[in-house]
Amino acid sequence: MKGILVTGGCGFIGANFVRLLLERGYSNVAVLDKLTYAGRLENLSGVEVPVVIGDIGNLELLRYVCRAHGIDTIVNFAAETHVDQSIASPFIFTETNVRGTHVLLEVARELGLRFHQISTDEVYGTIPLGQHSLESDVLQPRSPYSASKAASDHLVQSYFVTYGLQTTTTRGSNNVGPYQFLEKVVPLFATNALLGLPLPVYGDGLQMRDYTHVSDHCTGILTVLERGAIGEIYNVGAGQEITNLEMLEVLLQTLEKPCSLIRHVADRAGHDRRYSVSVAKLEALGWKAQFSPRDAVAAAVKWYADHPDYWQPVRESSSFQAYYARQYAARLEGKS
Repeated sequence: MKGILVTGGCGFIGANFVRLLLERGYSNVAVLDKLTYAGRLENLSGVEVPVVIGDIGNLELLRYVCRAHGIDTIVNFAAETHVDQSIASPFIFTETNVRGTHVLLEVARELGLRFHQISTDEVYGTIPLGQHSLESDVLQPRSPYSASKAASDHLVQSYFVTYGLQTTTTRGSNNVGPYQFLEKVVPLFATNALLGLPLPVYGDGLQMRDYTHVSDHCTGILTVLERGAIGEIYNVGAGQEITNLEMLEVLLQTLEKPCSLIRHVADRAGHDRRYSVSVAKLEALGWKAQFSPRDAVAAAVKWYADHPDYWQPVRESSSFQAYYARQYAARLEGKS
């Protein structure tokens, strides 16, 4: 990989991945980001890489960026990712996650580039106890978000089979860590707790998630890029899961806040009960997660406690306050 374009590189996982690339000695790295509400230039503070502000759906811009920066590999983090947002505004998820990925694939095919797709364990749907999702499993997405990611995964595989495009895909579990936007559950609940606000837990809180530290996710992606087989898909996660109530226990203990902040509210529509992936295929490449789900949550929560200057401006913004009221006000009042 002589030149790497990280799309969505100003977002949570993308920015952490850019930092990892530079730490590992990759010098020709460029970022393309639309800078939607969750993409922030601050996520790359102190990092010297060219950042192009633009849409992955812009074919001509992509051609220009790839040629101008000597790109031979595209790593696609650019996506709308929040399930709640996909339920409220599904069309933008189709536009970005499906059409945007398709445009990237066309540019990669035209210019002879390698293409890596960042996907999610949510494409497998809800998983019964005792089972773990394998990369070969049939996809059963249950939200507009996961459906859009499943569709883009199929597009990536079709370009490998039909055109011989050099592709790989990783399906990550629920990531936590530095620079995650506050709509996601761990930073939302951590900052709520720091502000003394209630924590609106969907349903009974016994949904199970593989909380994975973003640094483990990023090293997993890089392992696939460096040693993975072309045309293959790899799950990335801690390989174990905890309930959302257990996640809250860790969060509140880390911040030394009371359990009385927990409020059980009306559940999300179509809420998947459990995600659990097998990471044996990735571990066979020599990778292993360094954080357990509990340790990942604790480290993430501590980061937000130590960086109020990062999250306070977001919490105070009118756009975030409007989102929070729209999403949680009625639920906290006991209405569905």
